[in-house]
Amino acid sequence: MNNQEIFKNYIAGEWIEGSSVAENINPSDTRDLIGLYARASKNQIDLAIAAAAAAQPLWASTTPQQRFDILDGVGSEILARRAELGELLAREEGKILAEAVGEVVRAGQIFKFFAGECLRTTGDLLASTRPGIDVEVTREALGVVSIVTPWNFPIAIPAWKIAPALAYGNAVVFKPADAVSASAWMLSEILSRSGLPAGVFNLVMARGRDVGDSLVVDPRIAAVSFTGSEGTGRHIARTCVERPGTMAKFQLEMGGKNPLVLLDDADLDIAVNCALNGAFFSTGQRCTASSRLIVGRGIHDAFVEKLCARLQSLVVGDARDPATQMGPVVDATQLRQDLDYVEIGKQEGAELVFGGMAQPEIAGQPGYYMTPALFIGTSNGMRINREEIFGPVASVIKVDGLEEAVAVANDTPFGLSAGIVTRSLKSASFFKKQAQAGMVMVNAPTAGVDPHVPFGGRKASSYGAREQGQYAVEFFTTVKTSYINS
Repeated sequence: MNNQEIFKNYIAGEWIEGSSVAENINPSDTRDLIGLYARASKNQIDLAIAAAAAAQPLWASTTPQQRFDILDGVGSEILARRAELGELLAREEGKILAEAVGEVVRAGQIFKFFAGECLRTTGDLLASTRPGIDVEVTREALGVVSIVTPWNFPIAIPAWKIAPALAYGNAVVFKPADAVSASAWMLSEILSRSGLPAGVFNLVMARGRDVGDSLVVDPRIAAVSFTGSEGTGRHIARTCVERPGTMAKFQLEMGGKNPLVLLDDADLDIAVNCALNGAFFSTGQRCTASSRLIVGRGIHDAFVEKLCARLQSLVVGDARDPATQMGPVVDATQLRQDLDYVEIGKQEGAELVFGGMAQPEIAGQPGYYMTPALFIGTSNGMRINREEIFGPVASVIKVDGLEEAVAVANDTPFGLSAGIVTRSLKSASFFKKQAQAGMVMVNAPTAGVDPHVPFGGRKASSYGAREQGQYAVEFFTTVKTSYINS
C-alpha cells in the first residue's frame, strides 16, 4: 500500500521537483503511505509568482467563452471522476467516503458555476452630470492571486477560490495545506491539462511556516485568499497592509465557535439529528461545526439522553469503509489537540457524559481515532466554549428561553454560522435577525452550504468579501470607472 512515487510541484507549465519531500499518511491506517509530495523552496515560490505575473495579462485578454470552455471542462472531469477522487480524499483526510464524494461533487459544481460566471460578468453605463459625457463602470482582473487553503476540505475550498480567480482573468499561485497534498495535486493535474496557458495556474506544496510570507510580501501578488487559523489570518492582514510599496487585497476565513440553539418547543428528533450532523459529521473538523449546543431547560435531559444514545451507536472506523459513520481526525497533532481540550473541559468542571477517548487502532488498523466527546454542565465562559477545538467535541449549555439563548449564542468572538431548532416561526424569525453570524440555519445543521451561495461570517470568523456564488466577483475583481467625452 506504500506509494514511493514523488509527486511534483507545477510551475510555469512544468512539473518540478522540490527541495525536499513530505510523506502523506492515511489517518485511518498509519501504515499506509499515500505518496511522497515535493516541498517547494522559497526560490521556487518566486519562480511561480514570476510565471503567474508573466502569464496573467494574456489570460485576462482571453474571451469569456475561452475561459468558460476551460473551467467547464475542469468541472466535467471532476464530476466524471467523483468516485476515484472521493476515495483518495477519504484516504488522505479521514472524512467518510460519502462525505468525500459529496465534496468532490461540490468542487465540480463550483467550477461549472464559475464557468457560467465568465459569461455573466456585467458593468454599468451611467449618465454623467455633464453634457456629452458617458460614464462606464467595468470590472477587471486583479493580477496574481495567492491562494492558501486548509486541510479539512482539500478539494472544495481550493475549488471555490481557484475557479473564480481564473474566471475573472487572474493568475493563481496555489499552496494547499501540507497534510492534504494528494487531493490538491490531483486537482492541479486536471488543471494542467485543461488548456490553461503556462503560468496561469501554479501549484507550490510546502509548509506554511517555511514559505508562507513569500506568498504575501511579494509586490507582484495583487491579492491573497486565505482559509485557516485566526492567528495566521491576522498575520496575513498585517503583512498585506504593511508591505513596502503596494498593499495587497486580502480575504480571510478564520473559523468559528458556532451555536446551535434548541428551544423547548423543538422537535426532539430534528434537534438530535441537527446536533449529531453539525457537531460530529466530518469528525467535527468543519469551521461551521456546531460546537456549542445551547439547549432549553425543558428538553435538556431528554435531548442529552437521546444524543448519547445516537453517539453510542455511531460507528467510528476507516473512512473508506461504507459502514463507517465517523472517520479519524486528520493527524497526530490534531488528535493531541482534541484530547487536550477534553482534559481542559474536565478541569474546568464540565461533565463528560460521552466519549472523549483515543482509540489507537480499530479492526487492527492503527489510526488517529477518538470517540466523539459530549460535555454537559458547561458555561459559556469555559475555554471549551470560547476556543475553536476543530474536532468531534461538543458542549451543552442549558438556558431559559429564547432571549437567553440568543445572548449566549452571540457571546463569542466568532460569527460564522448559527442555527436554531424550533416549531415557532416567530422564534425563528427573531433568531435569524438577532444572530451575529454570516449564515443562519433554521431546523437544519449549522454546517452545509450550497456551492452557488455566499459563504462567510462576521467578527473574528471572516474579513473581506464573501466567497462563492456571484458575491465572489467582489474580491477577485477591481472596479474601474471610465469617462468618455463623445
